[in-house]
Amino acid sequence: MRKLEIADAEVMQLAIREEINRSEEARYDHRLHGLLLVSSGRSCNEVGALFGEAATTIQRWVRRFEESGFAGLREGERSGRPRALDERSWRRVEADLRRSPEAFGLEANLWDGPVLSEHLRRNYGVTLGVRQCQRMFKQMGFRLRKPRPQVAQSDPLAVLAAKKTPSLGKAKRR
Repeated sequence: MRKLEIADAEVMQLAIREEINRSEEARYDHRLHGLLLVSSGRSCNEVGALFGEAATTIQRWVRRFEESGFAGLREGERSGRPRALDERSWRRVEADLRRSPEAFGLEANLWDGPVLSEHLRRNYGVTLGVRQCQRMFKQMGFRLRKPRPQVAQSDPLAVLAAKKTPSLGKAKRR
């Protein structure tokens, strides 16, 4: 029998690894296959090289299996990094956002990521990046509203006349 080959093997290996990482069940099956090879006499280094994993990862799978059986190969809850603000401070920040930034001595009339970051640093001793502050707005149910710029000293009637689309509900002027 002749040897089978897969075209673009390197690309296919990447695609297969992505498919494995796509679901929790596929990752569990992947770990089972790794353990099967280890139990068949392959070393963790060999299995790691074959699977594209570090040997220490395979060792961790074996250790978890020996300690907890099949359940040890399942993915558990990951606690993640704890919030920078406790629940009480979180509620206070929500209340703060319902007031103007000017009420806290900030030189802004609307809340945005940089303004919230500065507010948290000054009043709560917490340093968060702008992007994380933007996520906080979303988690708290707020949405970003940007003021529409108005050209200084523009004539409102001239602006209306220059618009491409007429305002809804108003008769077109000529």
